[in-house]
Amino acid sequence: MSGSETHTPKRGPAAGFEHTVKDFWRSRPVRPAHGRKFAGVAAGIGYRYGIDPTVVRVALVAATVFGGFGVFVYLLGWLFLPQEGDSVSAFEGLIGRGRASSSPAFAVLLLILLFPGLSWTLSGGWLTDGTGLIGFALMAVALYLLHRNRGQFNRPVMPAPAHPTAAFSMASAATPASTATEGGWDPLAADPSAWDLPNASSPSGGLPPQSPPPPPAPPALRGRKSKIGAATFGIAALVAGVGTVLGLDGEAWFTVQHVVGLTLAVVGIGLVAGSFVRGGRGLIGLAVPLAIVGMALTTVPFENFSVKGGVGDLSATPSAASEVLPEYHRSAGNIDLDLTKLPAGTPVTTKVSNGAGNSTVLVPAGAEVKVTCETGAGDVDCLGQSRSGVGEDTVDFTSAGSTGQKIVLQVKNGVGNVEVRRG
Repeated sequence: MSGSETHTPKRGPAAGFEHTVKDFWRSRPVRPAHGRKFAGVAAGIGYRYGIDPTVVRVALVAATVFGGFGVFVYLLGWLFLPQEGDSVSAFEGLIGRGRASSSPAFAVLLLILLFPGLSWTLSGGWLTDGTGLIGFALMAVALYLLHRNRGQFNRPVMPAPAHPTAAFSMASAATPASTATEGGWDPLAADPSAWDLPNASSPSGGLPPQSPPPPPAPPALRGRKSKIGAATFGIAALVAGVGTVLGLDGEAWFTVQHVVGLTLAVVGIGLVAGSFVRGGRGLIGLAVPLAIVGMALTTVPFENFSVKGGVGDLSATPSAASEVLPEYHRSAGNIDLDLTKLPAGTPVTTKVSNGAGNSTVLVPAGAEVKVTCETGAGDVDCLGQSRSGVGEDTVDFTSAGSTGQKIVLQVKNGVGNVEVRRG
């Protein structure tokens, strides 16, 4: 699986970031067929850089427990690290860069599994709740430094390409002249008996006769089409339709994310079943866009983006409880809500929803406030409670007051900062 090559990566200050990354990809670890526990990702990294694979496994398990990104990293390795005996990885085989032992259907299944792993990684904040993204970045930096310092060891030797090698090479031109001729000096360092000079008396000028090109091979007969693809597509359409109808009918569980997830699950089962009967490859064209949509829906709360919310800044300062709207909504723009002008003792319940933009709410200084603040990407400063990062950062608590006034407030942003403070 491993060997030495004449080319070694640059070391020291001369080795730049770009060169190190490119060299890592050219000589990336190979997942071994023996000595592995599951897919061979940890074993491949350990053997490649001369460290105990158990250390890599412990690091991945710890990353899974503290941050949730260990599973995502392992799936990335399974998808992009070639298996022993293959010249390309499963993903490269899927896009036609070569032949891998993994089927295209299995590669698509790995792609689908990446999205819940990414969602789990992004579910925590930058500085709290596991620090998923920071941990992922630290693991990437550790792998970069590992390759920069130990990348010259155990460089894998990929299988030779299938195309024939050239008849002439610089190595053959460098053969000593003494082995090329017996009786004299040969400036070309070649065997004179192998020369084939044109003969003027030959009708073809001394060139060998050209044989006519072979007739094109007949197109391969296509096998009998499998019914897996059609059956899976029909079931997936049925699941998507029923889920959409139930969602429109008021069933809270059947959100867009859940419907897309159920449809993806049906397509994934069809791909796995089709891999055993050599059918259902057309489902790849359905699975890839569904997976992309599913990832987008799980990372950004799109429910706050709607046409009814409108676009532009919204500013409101109600002076009576009857003037407080049940919901202040914007699809894009800033929302500024001032509740400090309300008369004391008046209970108020309202909601602020913003797709993209900052939301700021002022509450009376002596009011009891039950507040929920949430954003998909941005900062949260909710009566002194702070969160920051990417993912659903939620602050939910009750702040006591002295005037007897009660305010129930919910502020939810898709992208942007959320701030609730006393006026």
